[in-house]
Amino acid sequence: MGAGHAHKLYRHGHSPVHELPPHCKLAAVFCFVVVVVSTPREAVWAFALYAVLLAAVAVVARVPAGFLLRRLLIEIPFVAFAFLMPFVVPGDQVQVLGVSLSVPGLWDAWNVLAKGTLGVAASVILASTTELRSLLLGLQRLKLPPMLVQIASFMIRYGDVITDEMRRMSIARRSRGFEARGVRQWGVLGKSAGALFIRSYERGERVHLAMVSRGYAGTMPVIDEVTATRAQWTYAAALPVSALVVCLLGWAL
Repeated sequence: MGAGHAHKLYRHGHSPVHELPPHCKLAAVFCFVVVVVSTPREAVWAFALYAVLLAAVAVVARVPAGFLLRRLLIEIPFVAFAFLMPFVVPGDQVQVLGVSLSVPGLWDAWNVLAKGTLGVAASVILASTTELRSLLLGLQRLKLPPMLVQIASFMIRYGDVITDEMRRMSIARRSRGFEARGVRQWGVLGKSAGALFIRSYERGERVHLAMVSRGYAGTMPVIDEVTATRAQWTYAAALPVSALVVCLLGWAL
């Protein structure tokens, strides 16, 4: 799978959550999200308990609250969409601060906000405590189709390559006195985008030829065999099992 690869969300640490095998954490987060999505939206208290569970995991993982909250900003587009629902969803109306809002729309907005925020928070904690290379190894361990894992691996690595190439091209333009101030500079930016595509395509060909010359035949060798003990699976299952209890109570009450 190649050398270790850190990403911007990852925070180096030695917490019990960091030390869990990646496939255990992936399975735990997936099951937690499924449980959250399955919870009735009317059980407001249940979502509060889910937030408490995630906060407890973040504390154990030593992920600062500020770091977690900043990474949650990625869901702003979904928040904007949710805020529109009370105005566009038909149904009974209620007056809130002199504004007529749809009751079903308010419930839909709450449903999207609560479940989306919890899902993003769980994903951020997972990414904060698991290196990217370990995530790919975890996906392999969970028996995902090897081709999908390879595509994800190449996509991530080529994303970094293209980003670096864009940075070098930007530095080269600025060193020649170029500044994008208006429409007149769009032609230069368009040519830069075309050059970036050609360079990326050519590099992809060179990398593929290098891989074939080293024996690549459609599958990547697994260098590290990641295993998990029963105790580690039990530790990872604490979050989804606790969430499942809350979900069942939400349906029963």
